[in-house]
Amino acid sequence: MLLPSLPTAALLALALQSGVNAATTSDGKSKKPVEPCTITSSSGSFYDLRALSAERVAEGKKATKGARTEDWHSKGYDYNANFTLNFCAPVVDQVSDVIGIHDKARWGNVSAYYQQHGKIYSIGQQSSNLTLRGKRLVLQYDNGSPCESPESTKRATIDQDAATFAEDAPVRHKSTLISFHCEKDPVAQQAAPSFIGTPDGCAYFFEIRSAHACGGAEPTKQGVGPGAVFAIIGVIAILVYFLGGVFYQRNVAHARGWRQLPNYSMWASAGNFIKDMFIIATSSCASIVPRRRGYSALSISANGNSSGRGGRNSRDDENRLIDQLDEEWDD
Repeated sequence: MLLPSLPTAALLALALQSGVNAATTSDGKSKKPVEPCTITSSSGSFYDLRALSAERVAEGKKATKGARTEDWHSKGYDYNANFTLNFCAPVVDQVSDVIGIHDKARWGNVSAYYQQHGKIYSIGQQSSNLTLRGKRLVLQYDNGSPCESPESTKRATIDQDAATFAEDAPVRHKSTLISFHCEKDPVAQQAAPSFIGTPDGCAYFFEIRSAHACGGAEPTKQGVGPGAVFAIIGVIAILVYFLGGVFYQRNVAHARGWRQLPNYSMWASAGNFIKDMFIIATSSCASIVPRRRGYSALSISANGNSSGRGGRNSRDDENRLIDQLDEEWDD
């Protein structure tokens, strides 16, 4: 009887599953969504910066195990201000009265800021969209406080005839551009953002070196665990084995009843073996259990006399029974 082996059935099941997955991903709407603060390059390198993001912990709750809970800081040096920022998330510090941002709801979404002369300036709202520009991995924050430079905020022209002013340029807002570089040195110090500079007081540039900025293989995610996958493959293989065997025995060997099962003689022998073992086991258990003797059970000694307690009474009863039978016979 030719039946597909279990490895062949398993490979067939995996091939069918791969075909379904390929058909699903061919549709643009069926592709899995991109996780925030992650990106995959055209060459297949996967970047995940979520470990660099500081977590804001609500009052009364505990932080995620291993998560950072403090903002990142960078010295401004000649800029005369230090910077506080976070990656792919708002800063942990609660900021308020942010210059140029009148909507209080946006204060809790500031991802980078600096403080100067007692005032807080936002240099970008939260964003988790990473971008690859060649081999450069960058993250950009926009819509910060209005730029203070007159050249970048507005430009006024004087109408000599009407002697009026007209604005011909929109107000610009501060922004931040962060460049991430791969750090493979295991003895390097802890990653820290470095302030590169700002050419116009409106756009701010930082860079950070970290092992998390090194591209790697994307971790595979399955809807079910490895154990469940092997269980499904095993069930499919068993079904193929039994259904294929029944089909062969019924249509080729013309078997009927239980003999339609593949390798019926082997399964029957296994059943008989299990039954015999059960009988042996139950018999062994029954021999161990003590038996209760009945009233008429007597042990006879070698000389013909009954032994045990009450032996004499038993012999008298037998004699009376014999005499009674003799009288009935004579009658």
